Amino acid sequence: MSTPTEATAAATAAAASTAAPGTHPEEPTAGRSLPPSAVRHSVVEDVLGILTGTFAASLGLFLLKSSGAVTGGTAGLALLLSYSVALPFGVIFFAVNLPFFALAVWKKGWNFALRTGAAITLVSVMASLHPAALGSLHLDPVYGVMGGNLLAGVGLLILFRHQSSLGGFNILALLLQEKLNWRAGYVQMVLDVAIVLASLVLVSPLLVLLSAAGATLLNLILALNHRPGRYLGR
Repeated sequence: MSTPTEATAAATAAAASTAAPGTHPEEPTAGRSLPPSAVRHSVVEDVLGILTGTFAASLGLFLLKSSGAVTGGTAGLALLLSYSVALPFGVIFFAVNLPFFALAVWKKGWNFALRTGAAITLVSVMASLHPAALGSLHLDPVYGVMGGNLLAGVGLLILFRHQSSLGGFNILALLLQEKLNWRAGYVQMVLDVAIVLASLVLVSPLLVLLSAAGATLLNLILALNHRPGRYLGR
């Protein structure tokens, strides 16, 4: 995911362009279509879903940072930079994702882009609230890395369910899933591991291996739970 970790998963609305007429984009083509009221999230559900997803993801990133761990994606890149640059993680995370926001607008449309922009902003803000509320934590690395990635993965999964993401490699992975049918979670996993390995210049090899295991856990959560046809809500 990201500064501490990042990832991806589940069919998105863009698949609608390839779905058969009268068929929901995430519904098996052989299945019957459902009435809109049965498959679409309301505005209130989307707002609460994005708030819940960003809170879980930001808390997971806080645990990762408190453990001195790294992760993949733009969050991992922002985390690495936060170890060497005198700027808050939230500020770095927001800046790193700006170029990918333009990609989201171009490929996914304004609806997805604005939701993603809101999610990135919320995580950037919450990244500063957690230290203020919980103070400085000294965590066991195994607990911090695994727990942090678990929370981050669940948070991302919730965001994907509500047509949003945390930008960066998430957008790229979702696009590849839609265009080439590559599982988004596996694509994200490869990208995340590459970022984690690059962190060897700043982090001890043992912690890098643990971080790679954590990034794998995060992306397995997405790969196993974010699959076309398994979830009908939009």
